[in-house]
Amino acid sequence: MTAAANHHGRRATTRTRRLERAGIRDVAAAAGVSITTVSDALNGKGRLPDETRSKVREVAERLGYRPSAAARTLRTGRSGLIGLTVTTYGQEPFTFTEFAYFAEMARAATSAALNRGYALVVLPASSRHDVWSNVALDGTVVIDPADHDPMVVDLYRQGLPVVSDGKPGNCPVTAWVDNDHHAAVLGILDHLAQAGARRIGLLTGTSTDTYTRLSTEAYLGWCRSVGQQPLYEAYPAHDPCAGAVAADRLLARPDRPDAVYGLFDPNGTDLLAAARRYSLRVPEDLLLVCCSESDVYATTEPPITTLSLKPRRIGTTVVNLLIDAIEGLSPATQDASGQLMPTELIVRRSSQRRAHRTTVAAPRPPGET
Repeated sequence: MTAAANHHGRRATTRTRRLERAGIRDVAAAAGVSITTVSDALNGKGRLPDETRSKVREVAERLGYRPSAAARTLRTGRSGLIGLTVTTYGQEPFTFTEFAYFAEMARAATSAALNRGYALVVLPASSRHDVWSNVALDGTVVIDPADHDPMVVDLYRQGLPVVSDGKPGNCPVTAWVDNDHHAAVLGILDHLAQAGARRIGLLTGTSTDTYTRLSTEAYLGWCRSVGQQPLYEAYPAHDPCAGAVAADRLLARPDRPDAVYGLFDPNGTDLLAAARRYSLRVPEDLLLVCCSESDVYATTEPPITTLSLKPRRIGTTVVNLLIDAIEGLSPATQDASGQLMPTELIVRRSSQRRAHRTTVAAPRPPGET
């Protein structure tokens, strides 16, 4: 072998070694510490000086060390997989990631899981046990569980931590995160009333999840308090065609509302289209608000006021609560702890205060009294 060939061989070997994944032994050797110290430093365990912990992490980062998922499974008995699903709609053909809220929430949840060394698995809204049993999960996030949700009850009985996005209705969870839907709806109704509305209607759903139930109850309670006859239409929220039909029914009533709040993402565009069919001007004849995270409502004509439920913050919080429970950092009890997240009303022209018409007299010629 020539010197050049030998040199080329050494370079190839060097490149091959560089492509090899650094192991925990490599980190320990480079940092001059034991393997146990490396493990404790990277997992936030043990009593280590801050200087040692920082040094180990710096070396691990420099070497490109990543913990082995297989080794972690053997060491901890955990798979590193957490599930995310919407169970409310059962076997219905409901692709929840098509809705802006669920898409934003799932993206934030995925990032939060990866930041803590876990992967998120999106599972179908199905109660079939064979679907879930094929995936070794450490815990599950359930979005908007229904009352007495059989999937949540079954997962909890198996001993899996379950954290819900939505206050659970009569089903056991480890923890939950939700918005104050009662306060949010009252704020919207007051906003519409202050803008001049006298007959406020509601588009709501037929499901038993707490978002739908609490929002509808808040509307009905507000109607009683102000002496207004309730004007609402309920439809299965998983069916977008049913939403358009419900919007049309609401605006076709003899006692048609002069303002409407829609609980679900498509309601804003559905109501805007229905208003045009009935030659209603927005906001002059009809004030509109809907709950949505979609940016499309900033560009409609007119732009539509939306309620944001802050799904990114919720997605991050539910995942961290779930992983805390998986790793024993929080107690998993029947008395689930809950957190309420703030909402934000993004006011646009569709619900702006109606301007009073004024008559301006023509200017008089100079010298005329």
